[in-house]
Amino acid sequence: MHLGIKNEQAHFILLSVCIIFVANEKESSINFMTNVINKINSLYPLSDDTLQISKENVTICHFPKKYKLIEANKFCKSAYFIEKGMTRSFWLVNGEEITTSFAYEGSIVFSMDELYYNKISEEFVETLEEVVAYKISLTDLLRLFQNNIELANWGRIIHQNEYRRLHRSHKDRLTLSAKERYEEFKQQFPQVCQRVKLGYIASYLGVTLSTLSRLRAHK
Repeated sequence: MHLGIKNEQAHFILLSVCIIFVANEKESSINFMTNVINKINSLYPLSDDTLQISKENVTICHFPKKYKLIEANKFCKSAYFIEKGMTRSFWLVNGEEITTSFAYEGSIVFSMDELYYNKISEEFVETLEEVVAYKISLTDLLRLFQNNIELANWGRIIHQNEYRRLHRSHKDRLTLSAKERYEEFKQQFPQVCQRVKLGYIASYLGVTLSTLSRLRAHK
């Protein structure tokens, strides 16, 4: 599908705004990655030299709410470290959006299909709030993983944690009631409960919005 002229102009303006932000704030990205660095060091502390190398490979971007950082059936070519704001990942199945995960301050989002298998993404990632993120090309990210043992170890832990989350989510859907799944979700992701629409949480838990509303009413 081709964009209409007005939509093309709007899209060009949005990209131009993002480029201006990148150009004006390139220097600040080298100095300020507070939430990202705190999260990285909580998982696998990095040396000052490695942190500096990481900073030199990113640029800062600002994105509005409802912006698609990653789109299904396309190559994105970038990963994003979230400094401020929240995103959600979702599949589009028969016209229905199925939420698969959330990311917020300190998280990294990217297409695993593209990074490791050079295939187009199967998921969308969109911003739920205005987002400040540090962007790195997937080519540079892979190069850093290959050449820096600290970053390689950090990347391994990221994937271990993601595998554990997916395994736990799958197990919960098979073994827990809807109420138990919601209680477990609140314990794991308190920030998400406070900041996103109930419909997204219901989709992630595999329940209807009316079921989730009823569970919340009887807490």
